[in-house]
Amino acid sequence: MKYTKNSPQGKAPFFCLLALLFWLPIPLASNRPWAWGLMNIACYFLLFASVYVNAGNLKQVLLKHKIPLTLLFLFFVYSVIQIIPMPLWLLQYLSPEAVSLYNASYSGASAFDKAFEHMYTLGNAHYATLSIDSAQSTISLYKTISYISLFVCTLLLCNSAQRIRTMLLAVVVIGVFQATYGALEILFRLDNSLVFGLPIRGMATGTFVYKNHYANYLMLCLSMGVGFLVSTLLAQKSASRTTQKLRNFLETLLHGKALVRIALAIMVIALVMSRSRMGNTAFFVSMSVVGLLSLFLIKKRTKGLSILIISMFIIDMFILSAWFGLDKVKTRLEQTSLSQETRDEVIRDSIPLLQDFALTGSGMGSFYGIFPKYQGEEIKAFYDHAHNDYLQFAVEAGIPATILLFMVPLLSAVSCIKAIRQRRNTLMKGTAFGCLMAIIGMAIHISVDFPLQAPANTALSMVILALGFQANNRAMR
Repeated sequence: MKYTKNSPQGKAPFFCLLALLFWLPIPLASNRPWAWGLMNIACYFLLFASVYVNAGNLKQVLLKHKIPLTLLFLFFVYSVIQIIPMPLWLLQYLSPEAVSLYNASYSGASAFDKAFEHMYTLGNAHYATLSIDSAQSTISLYKTISYISLFVCTLLLCNSAQRIRTMLLAVVVIGVFQATYGALEILFRLDNSLVFGLPIRGMATGTFVYKNHYANYLMLCLSMGVGFLVSTLLAQKSASRTTQKLRNFLETLLHGKALVRIALAIMVIALVMSRSRMGNTAFFVSMSVVGLLSLFLIKKRTKGLSILIISMFIIDMFILSAWFGLDKVKTRLEQTSLSQETRDEVIRDSIPLLQDFALTGSGMGSFYGIFPKYQGEEIKAFYDHAHNDYLQFAVEAGIPATILLFMVPLLSAVSCIKAIRQRRNTLMKGTAFGCLMAIIGMAIHISVDFPLQAPANTALSMVILALGFQANNRAMR
């Protein structure tokens, strides 16, 4: 049976996608085995349903976005190659450092090396994998399939202006829920989180464990909310008369723009209450960059767009957020020093690791296991991530595969810039504005942290990247 996008069967996968996005942050950003297991299953079924109801135009959609889909497919293929056993002579050629680790493990050189012993016994002693932790790389592969599935589902299901508008508003609702929950925990001075009873240490974390992951998620939601507001402001007619100004004001109230603006204020308050230095920095820098860029790209600007950008600075930063802890974020920034932080030592000690596995990588998800072999004695804490997603992806996947992967957000950003400059559809312009904000904000944040290691954050990022490509889709009107 052939379904249309407006039939109940055609709508069901789209609303399931929205429900999944709402759910993913709740179980600790889905950063637990049972939670990402559910995510994987849901994404696989959602992909099947999306392909089924869009079977008629599947080829057209895939061809239109063939470059990003090809890049993602190549990364997926390489992730599979990392866990396929291969002869040691071939492995010696591709990754000699991995072979040295296997040999040390086989001879029982140290307690650390014994952790890799199970990877050497793959049914044949002369075979091993590129990944030094094939179990973790297999888990990462399942997640990779889920993220690519979300990307494809967004391309297939967000196939009209109305659905993109609904997606933007849904992300705003998700962000407001997280912001309200996180802020109330602090305002009510709760000792433990209502979700899983985790301790609260005076910083808003919502349903997340790590405040920086929470701040990053809010940054993504804020970006899409700003994009929606931009689209509504661009759609307004210029107001030279009092009657037109009054009409614009009533439209703002009746069409929910005022509610979205309030929602953005709530998310900004929660973002500041998280006291995440880079989370706040990434949002305001990305908004500044895209706001200034839009002044050059958008030919027919309205006064409301300029007012929105200015108000986000004046109202949010200097008034609202000052009541809820901006001074504490500023204090944390001022008090931060290299002598107090160990992240720079982690990056320093990861450079030799990158040099050893620059071509093929140590295996997706393997950083936590191999980094102790390289870390210096002054690092006392256990680091399961590099606190720099660029570096961690390069270590685990290798530099060539990392370049392939990060070409996707770069191409999405280019698509957004083209849409802002060329599209007449105000919703598409606003969507591109928000997606570009999110991409730039994420690019800044992952340089000093690891938000892409949280499934909820990566899942929303993949949806936003797909929307960035759809914003420049001329078939979307």
